[in-house]
Amino acid sequence: MRRISARIIRLTAVIVVLAMLMLPAAAGAITEINWGTSSVGSSGHRALVALTTILNREMEDYTFNVLPTAGAVQTVKQYTMYEIDGMYGADVGFYEYANNIDRFEGFADYVEREPVQSFWGFTLEVGLAIHARDVDNYTEWRDLADESVFTGPAPWDVRAALERPLSVLEVNHEYVEIDLSMAGSSLDAGHIRAINAYTSGEKTVPPWVLEAELATDIAILNPSPEEIEILRNEGIEVVEISPDVFETDVYVDTVIRVPFFYGFHTGPEVIPEDDMYQMLQIIMTNTEELVEQDPIYGQIHEDMIDIQVRGLQATINDVMVHPGLARFLREHDAWNEEWDDRIMNL
Repeated sequence: MRRISARIIRLTAVIVVLAMLMLPAAAGAITEINWGTSSVGSSGHRALVALTTILNREMEDYTFNVLPTAGAVQTVKQYTMYEIDGMYGADVGFYEYANNIDRFEGFADYVEREPVQSFWGFTLEVGLAIHARDVDNYTEWRDLADESVFTGPAPWDVRAALERPLSVLEVNHEYVEIDLSMAGSSLDAGHIRAINAYTSGEKTVPPWVLEAELATDIAILNPSPEEIEILRNEGIEVVEISPDVFETDVYVDTVIRVPFFYGFHTGPEVIPEDDMYQMLQIIMTNTEELVEQDPIYGQIHEDMIDIQVRGLQATINDVMVHPGLARFLREHDAWNEEWDDRIMNL
């Protein structure tokens, strides 16, 4: 009996030691998240660098890596094929995905998991700029019909977001693909007549646009009042932005732009509900620091809940909602019960 008891004691001791050895490994486990965004020099890349700086500090169980890609749509595609863990998604891209059109036409056969919306960070606002010498030649967007225009890199959402209102206005321009670093010099040389001088969060411009305006003398080309009315009748919103967001004089008192929503998204199989909820709380607590790093986050600093709701309203029929985001909005009395069947559950 004593021998059996001694064996049991020794066996118990071994089990306890093994359990203790396993505890540090479990407690110290780190989940590495490779988060895709657009290329270096873009608003999306700069914004994700600012965001992950805070998340890496505040979320000890995670390591967030910033992965530049050819564009936001590329990150959505890579996410659906399990090539990255997080994506940089916009309402215009999610609409194309859901309807299997334009940049997502024929892509449905390659999808291994569905994209999910989890955090809306800001709007981008698209519009046109011309060379200052042409201010008397072009007075509205339709004046650029048949002209060479760089509406943005082919895969980028900013291009798709600008092409839509141009299509509504029947501006049959010639799209020209150029390197971002050549935008200013190409405009100066007359190789193109206009560029997509978009703004971010109504507060700033992306680095490549800033580089272009410093390389040459640009002027904002606003849509005319008639064009604005046409766009609004088609359900396309326009916003007014201060010209002070640009570094130089852009020859208008008010900049008129077409906004769309952008965010950094992932699904509950990557970041579970509790951790996503915690992430959103961390973001809301640290919006002041985010704005200091990148003014693009000014909108969530002013009202983070509003941006989440507006982003959902624009995409609720296109992609599912992360349960952590749904919980976050419920606790802030901002969730619409009609969206309950749009929550992604594992």
